[in-house]
Parts: sequence; structure tokens; C-alpha cells
Amino acid sequence: EAKKSGIDIFRVFDSLNYLENLKLGVDAAGNAGGVVEGAMSYTGDVSDPSKGKYSLDYYLQLARDLVDMGVHTLAIKDMAGLLTPKATSLLVGALRKEHPDIPIHVHTHDTAGTGVASMLAAAEAGADVVDAAIDAMSGMTSQPSLGTLAATLRGTESDTGIDLESLAQLNAYWENVRSTLYPPFESGQLSGSSDVYFHEIPGGQYTNLLYQSKQLGLTGQWSQIKQKYAEANIILGDIPKVTPSSKVVGDLAQFMVAQNLDATSILEDADKLAFPDSVVNYLKGDIGIPPGGFPEPLRTKVLSSRGLEPVNGRPGESLPDYDFEEARAILEKKFGSYFSLTDQDVLSYALYPEVFSEFKQFRATLGRVGLLPTRLFVNPMKIGEEVEIEFEEGKKMLIKLVTVGDVNEDGIRKVVFEVNGESWYLPVTDLSSEGERTVREKASADGDVGAPMPGVVVGLKVHVGDKVEEGESVATLSAMKMESSIPATSSGTVKRVLVNVGDKVEGDDLILQIE
Repeated sequence: EAKKSGIDIFRVFDSLNYLENLKLGVDAAGNAGGVVEGAMSYTGDVSDPSKGKYSLDYYLQLARDLVDMGVHTLAIKDMAGLLTPKATSLLVGALRKEHPDIPIHVHTHDTAGTGVASMLAAAEAGADVVDAAIDAMSGMTSQPSLGTLAATLRGTESDTGIDLESLAQLNAYWENVRSTLYPPFESGQLSGSSDVYFHEIPGGQYTNLLYQSKQLGLTGQWSQIKQKYAEANIILGDIPKVTPSSKVVGDLAQFMVAQNLDATSILEDADKLAFPDSVVNYLKGDIGIPPGGFPEPLRTKVLSSRGLEPVNGRPGESLPDYDFEEARAILEKKFGSYFSLTDQDVLSYALYPEVFSEFKQFRATLGRVGLLPTRLFVNPMKIGEEVEIEFEEGKKMLIKLVTVGDVNEDGIRKVVFEVNGESWYLPVTDLSSEGERTVREKASADGDVGAPMPGVVVGLKVHVGDKVEEGESVATLSAMKMESSIPATSSGTVKRVLVNVGDKVEGDDLILQIE
């Protein structure tokens, strides 16, 4: 379906460099007629023999395996920006020597500020393609500067042929976009961070993790989270970190900070702790097998305490067949009156059921918001402001914001627009108006089950009067896409349930009591 829709090049990678997963993707993309780029998820430092298992020989063997699978190009996916110029020269040079005719593509992030130097080293060592970003959007956790690379290579054997004056015009456009439209999405990061060589947080995760930490009430503990990220990586077996394995490490790091845990306490209490679901699923084998195998005895303690069996082999092999017709029927029931559903919709739902449903519900509720000018999508209209919107070819609406009323006792404002001269009165829920904050009991006694961190209750698995066993999952908490199963602290009967699904809770808030 992706190939039919216009995708030509398929970068196939696995977050753990697990060959069985890679082979599935390579075969699927190749059978569809795509150009298959086999990517190696890079971690460690090939120029430093003391860095452990991710040596030059490790990547050379991985590249051989990918070439044997039939890939058309090789990629080094340096998701955290760990490639130094020295390491880049060594790795790209060795790959070029062993595979003289296969195109080599290098992807990195500029978190430490060495991205330009490393990509110049890649070009010198024989890489055919490197990734870069327009200047206004480059640097830090983004890619290195395209303009800087083009200017530096001008007049050399690796001259890109990019016209710098034309590039400057494009950059002026993106500078304006970033300064006028992008501020609500800025991460707050002000400079590069050379400690990436220590914590190894991927560029795509770094800013997300920073934002999530603020939402979890861990503001001011960012340096500790980075420290715990490095610890969590070692606890989990020192693994390549890219979606979804990076989420596993990040979830464990935030869990450790929120619970004030270290590596010793994690290992000692592994059979009692309410680990994030992503951590449990990783240890089960749901995303594949990491280089060097799973960490023991951590894996055995976590799985045995939950009565879980490990997945043997490629995890997808043990999945039941997906019922696409049932999925289509579900979507037709939910959204058929709003949209004509396509095969791509069904596939999107199969991959991301919750996210896709939220997206479709958003579109069903608010309509074709993509027709709005971007500025009005991210910032409210001003009183008296007019905007012209073309919703079909030749059909336009002139919309003017007339008044915004006060918030009533139900949190509703009456908003008045003029649409092509006609007045429209719309009740709008004011999400910024906060009700009274619920103060909850705290878990303090034997049998109390408390929230391990701030979040939203997304699942309750027991009711008053139910019998439970110690360690049994009784509720599920979600905190910034990190879900955790909350276990019973003791065996007994549920005496009280103090929350409902959808309730917001703080750390140690009482979820339920067992007697």
C-alpha cells in the first residue's frame, strides 16, 4: 500500500538490530518493488575498544547480514548523534572497503554539536548520502546544517552542487515559519549537549522526554533523568535505543526518578515493582531479542512474578492473524457517517488503533481544520479579525470573530462569529478554566495500593468485594504515553476503590484498599 501511494525508498531498521525482524521488513519492502535500505541502529563507539559489545566487527557483520538479505543500500542510523568524526571515518571507511559498490547513507543528530564534522568525515570516507536539515531547523537534536555542509564542500570532490543563494532564500522562509508559528512547540532546549555521549538519548526522544518529565511533575530533575536513562540502559542490557526500545529505556528512567530507585533496588525488588508495561513487554520478548540476550536475573524475576512466559523467536510469528474485515466494520460503525474509509485507514487503525481513532474523532468533531491558516490553528483569532477560507475550489467563506463571552458555571463560553455576514453563536468549552482540585487520600497503610507516579487512571480491573492475590494487576495508569500496571500490594479482598477511569492522580494517591 505504501509503494502504491508513492513511497520509493524503504529504510528498514530494527530497534534491537534483531535479524529476524529485519529480514521480515527487507523481504516485504523488496517484494513490493521498493528500494530497500537496510539500516543499522548505531550505539556505542567503534573507535573506543573499551565501549563493549558494539565494536567495528559487530557492525561489519550486521552489514554483511543485511547485504545477504538483498538490500539495495546500507544506512547507519545514528539516532542519538554518537558518531564522532573518528568513529565515522572508521566505520564508513570499513564499510566502503568491504562493500565498494553498495550506496552508503549516514543519518545522525547534532545533539553534541559534532554533526557537521562527522558528516564531512563520512563524505571523506566514502559515504554517498548524509542527512542534513535546513539551517533554521538544524542543530541540537535535529540534523546538522545543510548550508554549512554545502558551503564547506564547495569546490571539493564532494561538492553538492547546491546553490547557496537559493538555499538562503529557502532558509529565510523557514526562519519566518519557526519564529512566527513554531514557538508553541519549542522544547526550551537552548544549546547542544555533549553529555549525549554518556546518556545516549536519541535526538527524536530527547525533547519529548524533556517535555514528558515536566508533565510528570519532574521539573528540575532533568539532569537526574538523563543519569537514570544511562542507568536504565545498562539495567536493560545496554541496548540500541530507537523506537520502540528507546521508549522502554525512557519509561524505566522516569519510573526510577519518580520512585527514587537505583539499579540495586530495581534488581532486588524486580518481582514487586509496578514497572511500566513497555519494560515488562520488552523483557517478555515482544519487540525482539537484544544483542547479547536479555538481562538476568531481572527478566526471570519480572516475568515469573507476573506469571508470564517469554516469547520465543520473532515475536510477530506468535501473533494471531489480524482480522481486517472486523477492523473495517469497527471503523465504519464509528466514523462511516463522517468519512469514506480507505484501505489505508484500516491499515493505520491496525498499526495504531488508539492514535488513529483519536485522529478520526478529532476530524469528525472539528472538521477539515487543515483548511485554516497555520497561524490561526496554533493561535486564537483576535476580536474583529477576519479570515478568508477556501473550502472548495471557487467556494470561499469570510469569517470574522465578533465577541468571546465570559465563562459560565459549566465552563462554557458563548463565541460569536460572522460567516459571510451571518451571525453564528457557538458554545465553546473553555479548557483553561480549572475546576476545584481534588485532594485524595494517600496510600500509607498495609493493603493500600497507591499511584506510583502522577497520571491518569485508564483501567480498573477489580471491584469492591473482589478477591485478589499479591502482585495481581488491579489498575492501569497512563502518564504521557507511559502505561503502568499497578499490582496489588497484598492478597485479600478489595475493601474500597477510590478512583474512576479517567481520574487524574498524583504520586502515592490511594487507588484502592485491600483487607
